[in-house]
Amino acid sequence: MRETILAALKTALKSGDKERSGTLRLVNAAIQDRDIANRGTGKDPAGDDEIVSILTKMVKQREESAKAFDDGKRPELAAQERAEIDIIRGFLPEQMDDAALEQAVKVALAETGAASVRDMGKVMAMLKEKHGGAMDFGKASGLVKKLLS
Repeated sequence: MRETILAALKTALKSGDKERSGTLRLVNAAIQDRDIANRGTGKDPAGDDEIVSILTKMVKQREESAKAFDDGKRPELAAQERAEIDIIRGFLPEQMDDAALEQAVKVALAETGAASVRDMGKVMAMLKEKHGGAMDFGKASGLVKKLLS
């Protein structure tokens, strides 16, 4: 995944696409920051799972910023944030639709034998392990809670 992002950055730089190259530089910097933090604790450089979580976090931050810019009547800045979101999402795995999400949650509930909201942590851990970056865990959490109630 790291190589894909670096190749896309090089392509964007060669083609003169300033918006895409700027966003990819931010992504690359975030990955390097994680590598440095991992080095300080004796861990390996960020793997694909960590890169997916970094990208997901970056998308979430930009969604919040775009909403704040919309609320502050700054549509040009909100549009810029949304453009960055589109670029970053291009590197994330395809997200599950609602039907697939519900099916995955039901399978996880059955496999863990969860019976109450107290078992929610086990279910969420299994979902994160199996479906990493392909699932919106906010939606999944709400669905698990609803099904266990």
